[in-house]
Amino acid sequence: MPSLQSLRRKIAAFKNTQKITKAMKMVAAAKLKRSQDRILAARPYAHKMRGVLSNLSQRVNRSSHPLLQKREGKKIEVLVVTSDRGLCGGFNGNIVRKSSEFVRQCDASGLQVNLSLVGRKGRDYFRRRDWPIRQEWAGIFDKLSFEHALDIGADLTDNFVKGTFDELYVVYNEFKSAIQQRVIVEKLFPIDAQEEFGSAPHEGMSGGGYLYEPDEAELLSALIPKHFQVQTYRILLESAAAEHGARMAAMDGATRNAGQLIKKVTLYYNKTRQAAITKELMDIVGGAEALK
Repeated sequence: MPSLQSLRRKIAAFKNTQKITKAMKMVAAAKLKRSQDRILAARPYAHKMRGVLSNLSQRVNRSSHPLLQKREGKKIEVLVVTSDRGLCGGFNGNIVRKSSEFVRQCDASGLQVNLSLVGRKGRDYFRRRDWPIRQEWAGIFDKLSFEHALDIGADLTDNFVKGTFDELYVVYNEFKSAIQQRVIVEKLFPIDAQEEFGSAPHEGMSGGGYLYEPDEAELLSALIPKHFQVQTYRILLESAAAEHGARMAAMDGATRNAGQLIKKVTLYYNKTRQAAITKELMDIVGGAEALK
């Protein structure tokens, strides 16, 4: 039977842990509000960019741009977006499992796979595995900005054009709500104009009547890299908001679990203390009876 002192120490440790998890929940909730505002503000711009490209793609030869050209090669790049910190439930575990499953499927199909990693958790996990890592970006989520998307987008775009890989996929957590995230595997390169932008003019845009300056092909060449940068930024914002939501939910559950443990151990402490007092009283009564 544990001593009363050890039980008091355990209760104090649980209370300290509960204070920490409660504080982390409040911090995550504040960060979630900011991240949620940012992703909700970025989505309309990304969708409008898609609409502009939808209209332009009807007027030019789509195979003329290198980011639209399909190749017959077997080199695959997988961009895995995880967090820089833990204590966010199954956020990183779900990403790692989905990424590992996708990479194994590519290996089974005879494809050559390289990884580009965003976030320390994914980097640390895949470094311990025998999988080739081409590029890493860590520590960007503390002060996430559009410059990070420009850096990542420029690297991936240049390597695709150079032929370092023939297809690019991204695995990330899509933000649905504060308590719900969804793991997405999305193809980024080559851009499938038929699938990405549709074969018909975008809703609300007529088939003609637009004059472009300088011309449609030059605008498309400038907007497609911009489109990829915007989508990269949206993916980073989705992941950041999903991370804060997952951490807030995880810390809320940890706080409640700590409260239940405190109640359980406190009840056991009171029972143990009562038993010790009863035993001492019985010893006193027994000694008094022996003196008679």
